[in-house]
Amino acid sequence: MIPIKNILLEGQPGSGKTTLIQKMIQRLSHLKLGGFTTEEIRESGERKGFRIRTLDGGEGILAHIDWTQGPRVGKYKVDVQTFEELVIPCMKQSVQEADVIFIDEIGKMELYSEKFRWAVMACLMSDVPVIASIMNQPHPVADQIRMRPDVKRIIVTREAQGFIIEEVLEEIGFVNDEDRYLDQPG
Repeated sequence: MIPIKNILLEGQPGSGKTTLIQKMIQRLSHLKLGGFTTEEIRESGERKGFRIRTLDGGEGILAHIDWTQGPRVGKYKVDVQTFEELVIPCMKQSVQEADVIFIDEIGKMELYSEKFRWAVMACLMSDVPVIASIMNQPHPVADQIRMRPDVKRIIVTREAQGFIIEEVLEEIGFVNDEDRYLDQPG
């Protein structure tokens, strides 16, 4: 049996996947964390786009409603080049140095990047635990990732977030009270 070290958080938009990942990042902040998070860009209460923040301090815009170039996802245009320039080096470094890799998210916008697809696979195949949010709609690459034998899928709902954090940390081998990797001495 292949051990589970990769966790996929699935849920409807607005179910709290990103919030859950941010809480886990705070919980594990004493460790070497890699990867990235996404957040909405809002103006006057209206969502205008999405920002990427790498856990090593990088920041850029993934998609925006006002852009005229790039692949379209809904009302947004995606800046694949900026996304790759920001995220791919971060993911490569995370495989080499991180205790845990966070990927928020494996979605339609991000999957326009072939380099991102390869980087995700490299992270999943590494020895480093991965916690990723993933789109819940069918997509050839997302479906392939979901079928990996070293992946556990967890459905996210706002009501179950507290329980999910503990389940994820235990599943990837971190002790709940000390949050240290079980395979490490001490």
